[in-house]
Amino acid sequence: MQATDDSALLRQYAENHSDEAFALLVAQHINLVYSVALRQVGNPHQAEEITQAVFIILAKKAAELRHNKALSSWLFQAAHLTANNFVRSEIRRHCREQEAFVQSGLNESGTRIWASIAPSLDTAIAGLNEKDRRAIVLRFYEGRNLREVGVALGASEEAAKKRVTRALEKLQRFFLKRGVTSTTEILAGAISANSVQAAPTMLAKSVTAVALAKGVAASTSTLTLIKGALKIMAWTKAKTAIVGGVVVLLAVGTTTVTVKEIHDHRMYSWEVPNPDIKVLEQAPPQVTIFPAKFLKSGGGGWAAEGGRVLGISAGIIDMLEAAYATQARMVFTTELPQDKYDFIANLPTGTAQVLQTEIKRRFGLVGRLETIETNVLVLTVKYPNAQGLKPNRTRVRSMLNPQFGEYSCINQPISGLTYFLELYLGTPIVDRTGLEGGFDMDVKWNDTDKANRNVDGLKQALMDQLGLELVPGSEPVEMLVVEKVK
Repeated sequence: MQATDDSALLRQYAENHSDEAFALLVAQHINLVYSVALRQVGNPHQAEEITQAVFIILAKKAAELRHNKALSSWLFQAAHLTANNFVRSEIRRHCREQEAFVQSGLNESGTRIWASIAPSLDTAIAGLNEKDRRAIVLRFYEGRNLREVGVALGASEEAAKKRVTRALEKLQRFFLKRGVTSTTEILAGAISANSVQAAPTMLAKSVTAVALAKGVAASTSTLTLIKGALKIMAWTKAKTAIVGGVVVLLAVGTTTVTVKEIHDHRMYSWEVPNPDIKVLEQAPPQVTIFPAKFLKSGGGGWAAEGGRVLGISAGIIDMLEAAYATQARMVFTTELPQDKYDFIANLPTGTAQVLQTEIKRRFGLVGRLETIETNVLVLTVKYPNAQGLKPNRTRVRSMLNPQFGEYSCINQPISGLTYFLELYLGTPIVDRTGLEGGFDMDVKWNDTDKANRNVDGLKQALMDQLGLELVPGSEPVEMLVVEKVK
């Protein structure tokens, strides 16, 4: 398919209201959109709804896009943002961010690498600049040759080759930081072979019909999804201009941020009793700490998304956890303030470092990593092949919100479970199971009281349902030592 075909079809639809042209666009790109959605939500029915929403948005925006030479890149980004909005509003609401990746000791075959990169591939590609993202989507999602990529980018074949290579190197560095070691060649092969899969047979027909009606026949949930996605897309488009107004000075070993001090604290849009994580994208970039507006009897907390954090009625420990990306593994050498705070840190880069600097400025507290001999719980295999711990056979990954007395997930490594256990038990967990790869886990125990957690019940449930045992021990563990600045 030539690079100009999408533009021609978009013009036919936008200017002549050609249903046939739009149907062709859907047929050409539905597999890409569906695949991106499915990877993020892990549920075929939800992926179909997201796919429908994306093409309704395309129908609404066709006039703006009729000269677009790389529609596939726009559709990728629209699918990624729409799926992200769905996940935040329906699946991960009020849940701490949880990133758990397969360890780096995997065999570097395309299949094994794909299992490692699939859960965060679209996030990695969405984080590239527009030209790099276009190059990757055109080359590997659509399977175009380098000459065709060059035409779509308005560049030569050689320039397109360099662009693709540089983009792959950025993806390689992204996954390396998350414990996935690979070459750019293996990454390219894995993405090319697995990134797009066939959508359900009848989906293109139903999506086309609903999209041509501009969503008139869409369900209420789909219309809500479209509304949220359009807001996020509008904010993403405007974000570059807003970021230009934020002064962030980075020097070697030092981070300095210029923040306007607001002495008369009024209410801000992100300060609400039960915030949605999406406000991290809606609020202007900033690092701000205020006395809490809403004091919750049960305590507040913080949540994170893509390196940005938000806390409502949170304590200083919550802020330290957010700034230093750690839970449970902290040692305090000084008394901490007992007040509650609302805080937000959502800069485009360097958010954690700037938040650390603001905590130091406001409270005189700093953290440093130190290896300390301390009490731990060692996670071991007691009964292999337990019913509640099953090796995953799919390529999707999802984490259900951990509830009191329940932990369920699909295709998560054991490190995801240890992360949850550290949060729940407040004790460092050392993984000695030797289990690698992704697992489907479902464990339940009697626990309804946050203040009096049923620790013994959880431990027994781990053994009975997952075949895993927590054994007390003492080992050197890297801890965050929090101290007062002298």
